[in-house]
Amino acid sequence: MASGFAKPRVAILISGTGSNMEAIIKACRDGRLVADPVVVVSDNPGAPGLKTASRFLVESFACPYRRGAPREENEAPVTALIKEHGADWIVLAGFMRILSPNFVRAFPRRIVNVHPALLPAFPGGHAIRDALQASADYTGVTIHIVDEFVDHGPILAQVEVPIYPDDTEDSLAARIHAAEHDLYPRTLQQLFFEDV
Repeated sequence: MASGFAKPRVAILISGTGSNMEAIIKACRDGRLVADPVVVVSDNPGAPGLKTASRFLVESFACPYRRGAPREENEAPVTALIKEHGADWIVLAGFMRILSPNFVRAFPRRIVNVHPALLPAFPGGHAIRDALQASADYTGVTIHIVDEFVDHGPILAQVEVPIYPDDTEDSLAARIHAAEHDLYPRTLQQLFFEDV
């Protein structure tokens, strides 16, 4: 790697345990993903992932969303933290809020999401349950660029995950998460350096 090379700076947005965030940070630490996770932001002050980020010495902040407030108002402190930390990319890792068009336009083609299904199948917040209820033979994981529509935008990578007859939501989720933790860092590495 050439001297003076600046690693892409990444802001990670979470709402819960942050298992994908942890997989991404670990990939950065062991060199599989050449990037610098500069800040973790959660809309949920009780998100366990905030403590995990702190354990990895990544600055972390809670920006709770106020019920009934416009999305842009709730997003303002998130946007400020991303800009303050000079993030080149925004990585959604279980961030359970729909981003406003203004937020997406502020970071065009710089927001990446992971979704626990093979989009366009099973969009929305209950993709694993929906796949089971549909008696599908398989589901999977999608990594995509975020646009102004929900669970939409250019697909970067997908991987299938089989659904077994005795699967529960928990057992299927465990296999999907394992696939996410592998695919997400690899896809980000490819994305960040596709033009290098």
